[in-house]
Amino acid sequence: MSIRRRRWSTTGGEPRESWIVDYVDRAGERHITTFARKADAVAYDVEVRTAVRAGTHTAPSKSPTVSEAIEDWLERAEFVEQLERATVKQYRELGAHIRQRLGALRLSDLTTPGVNAFRNQLCRELSRSMARKILTALKGVLTYAQSNGSVAQNVALAVTVGADKRKARLEVGKDIPTPDELGRILAAAHERARPLLVAAALTGMRASELRGLPWSNVDLKRSEIHVRQRADRYGVIGRLKSRAARRSIPAGPMLVNALKAWRLASSSKELVFATRTGKPLDHPSLWKRMLVPAQIKAGVVTANGKPKYGVHALRHFYASWCINRRVDGGLELPLKLVQERLGHASAQMTLDRYGHLFPRGDDGTELAAAERELLAPHALDAT
Repeated sequence: MSIRRRRWSTTGGEPRESWIVDYVDRAGERHITTFARKADAVAYDVEVRTAVRAGTHTAPSKSPTVSEAIEDWLERAEFVEQLERATVKQYRELGAHIRQRLGALRLSDLTTPGVNAFRNQLCRELSRSMARKILTALKGVLTYAQSNGSVAQNVALAVTVGADKRKARLEVGKDIPTPDELGRILAAAHERARPLLVAAALTGMRASELRGLPWSNVDLKRSEIHVRQRADRYGVIGRLKSRAARRSIPAGPMLVNALKAWRLASSSKELVFATRTGKPLDHPSLWKRMLVPAQIKAGVVTANGKPKYGVHALRHFYASWCINRRVDGGLELPLKLVQERLGHASAQMTLDRYGHLFPRGDDGTELAAAERELLAPHALDAT
C-alpha cells in the first residue's frame, strides 16, 4: 500500500493537488481512492491496512447498496433462520422504510453522522416507537453485512432513539384496568369469552401464547399452566418469542375452576381457546368479539363511549397484581419471580416497564385470596 500526492493545474492555470491511497486487496485486486486532504488519506490507509489484514475489507467500488444489504438480511431471516412468517413480514415493512430513505447509498458511504440524520428524520415523521424499530432493523442489516464482509463496521451501533418518557409509565385506570373494572368486564363477557379473559388476567400470558395454548400444557391437578408455544398472526403454531418466554405459571382456584368448566363445554380437544372448528383464534377476534362487547356492556368505556382497554392491558393487570401482592411473611413477590412469570428476558426489562409500580403491597397475601378480593364480587357471580 502507498500514499502519494498528485499535483496538476486547471485549464485556467490554478494549481491543484490530491492524495491517493493505492493498495491491493487480499484477492490481488488493485484499488485507488482519492482524498483532498493528506490526513484523510492517512486515516483511510490505516483503516484499510487493518481491514485487509483481518479479511474484512470491501472496496468502496464493490460495496453493496443498502437495498442489496436489506435483501441479504431478509433472505437470511426467511431461509436460514426460518423466522415466522409474521416476523419476516414485519422485517420487510421495516426494510421498506430504510430503502425509501437510504436504499441507493452504498454501505461504504454510510457514516454515523448520516445515520444520526436518518434517525432525526424518522423521529420527525413517525412515532418514536416506529423510529426505534426501523433503526433497530438498520442495525441488524449492518451487523449481518459486517459478518459477511460487506462492510468493515456497523456505523449505526452508537445511534439510539430514547424512550418517550411521557408514555413510558403505565397508569392504573388509564393503561391498567382496576380490579373493579376487570370484575365488571368478566361478569359482562359472554360464555365463550369469559374463560379466555380470566386466563389472560390471571396468568399475564401474551395473546399469541393464549391462542396457541394446548390442553396438554394445562395441568389442572397441579394448578399450573406451561407456556411452550404460540400461534402467530396467521394461526401457525410455532416457537415462543424468546427462550425466556418458556415458563410455568401457577393457576389459582378461580382460574382452575373456569378452565375445568370450559373443558367440558368446549368442542376443541387440542387447543384450549380455539374456533368452533378447532383452529387458533385470530387476534382481532379477541378484541372485537370478546373484549370490546364485554367492556361496552360493563360500561368500561372512555368519555366518547369507546372501550378503554386493549387485550394487552390484561397482561399489564397481571403484572401490577404480581408486583403488589404479598406472600407469606408480608414480603413482596421478588422481582426475579415477576420477571419469570411474565416471560421477560431480563429483570431490567420488567423494571423498565413496571418499575414505578414497586412496591405498594396492599393486596391479598395469597393467590386465592387475591382472586377473591380483586375479582370475586363480580366474576364469581357470573360463572
